[in-house]
Amino acid sequence: MKQERDFKAFRISPKAERAVRNGHPWVYDSEIIEGDEEGAGNGSIVDVLTDNGRYLGSGFLSRNSKIRIRILGNNANERYGQDFWLRRVRYALDYRKTVMGDDYSCCRLIHGESDGFPGLTVDRYNDLLSVEVLSYGMEQVKAMVYDALIKCLDNDGVVVRGIYERNESELRVKEGLSQYKGWYMEPFDASARTDIVENGIRYTVDVAEGQKTGFFLDQKYNRLQVAKISKGKTVLDCFTHTGSFGLNAAMGGAAHVTCVDVSRTAVEMAEHNAKINGLDSRMDFICEDVFELLPKLASGSQYKYDLIILDPPAFTKSRETSGSAYKGYKEINYRAMKLLPRGGYLATCSCSHFMTNENFKKMLLSAARDCNVSLKLIEERRAAPDHPVAMAIDETDYLKFYLLQVV
Repeated sequence: MKQERDFKAFRISPKAERAVRNGHPWVYDSEIIEGDEEGAGNGSIVDVLTDNGRYLGSGFLSRNSKIRIRILGNNANERYGQDFWLRRVRYALDYRKTVMGDDYSCCRLIHGESDGFPGLTVDRYNDLLSVEVLSYGMEQVKAMVYDALIKCLDNDGVVVRGIYERNESELRVKEGLSQYKGWYMEPFDASARTDIVENGIRYTVDVAEGQKTGFFLDQKYNRLQVAKISKGKTVLDCFTHTGSFGLNAAMGGAAHVTCVDVSRTAVEMAEHNAKINGLDSRMDFICEDVFELLPKLASGSQYKYDLIILDPPAFTKSRETSGSAYKGYKEINYRAMKLLPRGGYLATCSCSHFMTNENFKKMLLSAARDCNVSLKLIEERRAAPDHPVAMAIDETDYLKFYLLQVV
């Protein structure tokens, strides 16, 4: 006998209805016209209706967040149990096997709303999974999702050694969730480190202590583009983290690469990665704030570098701070352009959704104008395809990568 649905219903505004019909999965608290929030448990599945009562979809209710409902699907007969999550995990993994090919062993398996998992990120590093859960509803069903991941990967011949949760974001507080990090359950192997190979380069990844989920997988193929133009060049890799852009430049035949990061732990890991790849003889490492270092370099001998890479952390995580972020991006790009000779190359990025592509281009042109140079666009890229952009959800289109020549 089929289980009967017993979901509470919420009617939403015409504006919200248009967004949902266009494929956006969020309903904000201000867009709800009517609904029994007291009767619906936090994190429960609720139905979303139009103003006049027509069914639109079903999703997680979050009573503490401004994003009040996160829509999961629009099948009025769906039960959202173990079978649903197993099916959705299979879809996500089959997509990665198709678009990533040989890179499936080290990639993002679940990319939040793009894959229909609101607020969930899962990165795979061989037999380790690094996870971040940012929504209250997903927190309630994560055990089913983890079980589905283990089962699907086992079918691929992969025995998951451990699931490490990096649930440290402030966004969890807004959802009414605690912040923590640690192994999901025992018994799992206690080692949080593993070695991966990306673009032919070996890295040691620490899912417990590395930034975010341990490694920035989204720039995988953008790093290859840098490698292609690095032969014979002197390279400055700013905000290097574990050295990935710099290592790709060195592997591409750069004459010398200098890697800079403000984190001592990151610099030590970058040095380690250079050594295990036999590239340390052509690389050096500086632990310093890039904003302080670039002006100092400009005051010394100019045109020391042929290629400069700027891959900073997100300078803004809200619209309110996007103005100051714009200034920060312009400052480092202006300084980099000043350091480069005419004909030099600049690889520059932003990983903030709130720094829109339009504003990023505007910032680059403003920095070039102030520097009295022009820019030739070689290539404009996004994140690797294991970080898919859902075309109806602007928030999933976050990474901007520009490869430029300064002329």
